[in-house]
Amino acid sequence: MTGSKTSGPQPESAPAAGPEAPARPKMNPWLKIGLEVGPLVLFFAANARGGIYMATGVFMVATLLALGAMWVLARRIAVMPLVSALVVMVFGSLTLWLQDDHFIKLKPTMVNALFGALLLGGLAFKKPLMPYVLDGMVNLTDEGWRQLTIRWGLFFLVMAVLNEVVWRSVSTDTWVMFKTFGYLPITFAFAVAQAPLMSRHELKDAPEPN
Repeated sequence: MTGSKTSGPQPESAPAAGPEAPARPKMNPWLKIGLEVGPLVLFFAANARGGIYMATGVFMVATLLALGAMWVLARRIAVMPLVSALVVMVFGSLTLWLQDDHFIKLKPTMVNALFGALLLGGLAFKKPLMPYVLDGMVNLTDEGWRQLTIRWGLFFLVMAVLNEVVWRSVSTDTWVMFKTFGYLPITFAFAVAQAPLMSRHELKDAPEPN
């Protein structure tokens, strides 16, 4: 009785103990940066060639193509590029439909204000959202996530105010130049400045037992 019980169903259960499904492919970081920066560079070039309305249309198409490439290469799209793309589609469509470039100029204000409000609001409800934004790039202590969330939340709010000051104070071409060649270096410099904080609060993987 015992022998027949162990020999029957055993082979059927073997596949459950087999290897796990292959991990999702990871995108090269430089390629990821290129896909995020590329639409902005095309926006700048199209504005120089045909004006803000041509630039807006090119920006919308390039943004959708970049999202599609992210999905093909990594089988997922990070939160920030997705939200930013949705706002681009809405405000870009309004810009072209109403022939009013105020909408595309408001887009960075809305995106930054939204990110800042979500980060600080999530922290207020004891739900830090930076782990989702960084998408597993680092693993920090609770205090590390709290401090990093506050810093990025305030940074996004400051950038929202800065965009408002710039687009209301300078020409369209100057604003496009700021959006392309000013916003990204400022963001990159701020991100690099957070490295010491992340290093102090990084959780190291525990060594596996022998």
